[in-house]
Amino acid sequence: MNEPSAIGRHPSGPARRWKPTPLIAGTVALHAGALAAVLAQPGAWPWAVGSVFASHAALTAAGLWPRSTLLGPNWTRLPADAGRRIALTIDDGPDPEVTPRVLDLLERHDARATFFCIGDLARRHPRWIEAIVARGHAVENHSQRHRHTFSLTGPAALRREIAAAQQTLTELTGTRPQFFRAPAGLRNPFLEPVLCELGLQLASWTRRGFDTRTRDAGIVAQRLLHGLAPRDILLVHDGHAARDARGVPVVLDVLPALLRAAADAQLQWTTLRAAAAAEPPAAGVRPGLQGTPFDKL
Repeated sequence: MNEPSAIGRHPSGPARRWKPTPLIAGTVALHAGALAAVLAQPGAWPWAVGSVFASHAALTAAGLWPRSTLLGPNWTRLPADAGRRIALTIDDGPDPEVTPRVLDLLERHDARATFFCIGDLARRHPRWIEAIVARGHAVENHSQRHRHTFSLTGPAALRREIAAAQQTLTELTGTRPQFFRAPAGLRNPFLEPVLCELGLQLASWTRRGFDTRTRDAGIVAQRLLHGLAPRDILLVHDGHAARDARGVPVVLDVLPALLRAAADAQLQWTTLRAAAAAEPPAAGVRPGLQGTPFDKL
């Protein structure tokens, strides 16, 4: 279920046709059946109400699971033909303090990344959006305002929020985003139809380090590197980054260890859009770099 679907393989195209997942189709059928049962046998209403509540609970649980494909296609790994490529995704920026330092680290290791940017922050700090693109990275859609209530909103509000970010980021980069990541990874059944309309593909991750909450860079690195494998999508943050006891954003200590370890494992960094287009890696491995063994981090 976690393979990129055929629907989402070319997210840069026009609006996609929305197809309900089995969970959503089953929920609709259950609602219709419950209504028919109550009309035919009013005494069945407790069963009908209970069934409806159970179906809503299932939909809610699916939305609270960021890597779920129960509500629609969701990139949790790169496509099967990605070979030994992996993707680094960086969320919640740009941040005028952290993003420039992240870009320098990536350049030092000849790595390419995908930045999921917040529209309002991008508009506030256009210089760093331009720098991201100029250094060969990709900018994708992480909503306009990154509100914590995102997953509680209806289809019209979702469309306004995502379309606003789409317009902002397209204006600043000259290239329309192809992927969308929900704030905190949380969503509801209305999101996928909106993404289909806007020609966007949902992307989550294979593993994350929880670097917005964990103040120990070693622990964050261990979470990201444990089981690291080809086709993985990794998540870190340049915005809202946790800081260690020195006041330094932990991502700045995590990235060097992560980049060196990937080079030692002969894994190649790519962007999500390059993987979607089945392009060759944007940046090669540099075998001369000596990384820290995974189990020593």
